[in-house]
Amino acid sequence: MSGQLAEVAARLDSTRQLGSVISAMRAIAASRSQQARRELQAIGLYAQTIGEAIGQVLGTLPGGQLMAVPTPQPDGVLVVALCAEQGFAGSFNERVLDVALPLADRNRGRLFIVGDRGLMVAGNRGRTPDWNVPMAAHTDEVSALADRISDAIYAALAAHGLGRVLLVYGSPGEGEEQSIEQRWLLPFDFGRFPARLADGQAPLMNLPPATLLEQLAVEYVHADLCAALMLSYAAENQARMQAMIAAHGNLERTEASLTLQFQRVRQEDITDEILELSAART
Repeated sequence: MSGQLAEVAARLDSTRQLGSVISAMRAIAASRSQQARRELQAIGLYAQTIGEAIGQVLGTLPGGQLMAVPTPQPDGVLVVALCAEQGFAGSFNERVLDVALPLADRNRGRLFIVGDRGLMVAGNRGRTPDWNVPMAAHTDEVSALADRISDAIYAALAAHGLGRVLLVYGSPGEGEEQSIEQRWLLPFDFGRFPARLADGQAPLMNLPPATLLEQLAVEYVHADLCAALMLSYAAENQARMQAMIAAHGNLERTEASLTLQFQRVRQEDITDEILELSAART
């Protein structure tokens, strides 16, 4: 085998091995995205249960009056950008930060970034967040991560006098591109929950209604944050799956080109060998 033929054969073998890696990454990303979507159903049921409990407690108040809600401040918004932890996710992080960074600038607020890849992109743009944390690598890490983010949010609200918290995150779509969503996490709006009693009977409460509502609101915020994190996790893996599909298509074209080159060079080597043998006999 000539040196050129050996070189082409090595490149072809390397391309095929890389194709196997890309296929495996695509399958893992697809599996993780689907798992996150299944987990979202459980989070939705959890939030629904808390919401019903809030409505029942509100129903015990005179005239269904709502608990006082803090007046949002015109300035001082904490923007929490949920980005990716791992690479090969296309432009996912850039698109999240394209939305989050202007919002933080416009509202003269603070910026939190979740996900090391998002932190890198922000650094390339000359931005340093006020706080950052790695994104969950698996769905079973989402609840603990939500606790960490909640603690940091409440600490920032107390330290800087902020009144509003805005989540910016990706959401998986049916097409090729994920949508970028915005959700107000705080202040908590009790007006979303209709005041009503189950079967017309007041629930058994061991805490004063105001205290119970406060604790239920904290739980609902946790559920909201878990849902946003899980959607972001699903969108990140969907973006990675699509990036791997595109990479696999490019790799197939490269492999086809290398295969043709290998066949051409091999045919040339065979022709040269035949000519040499013919010349030797004469």
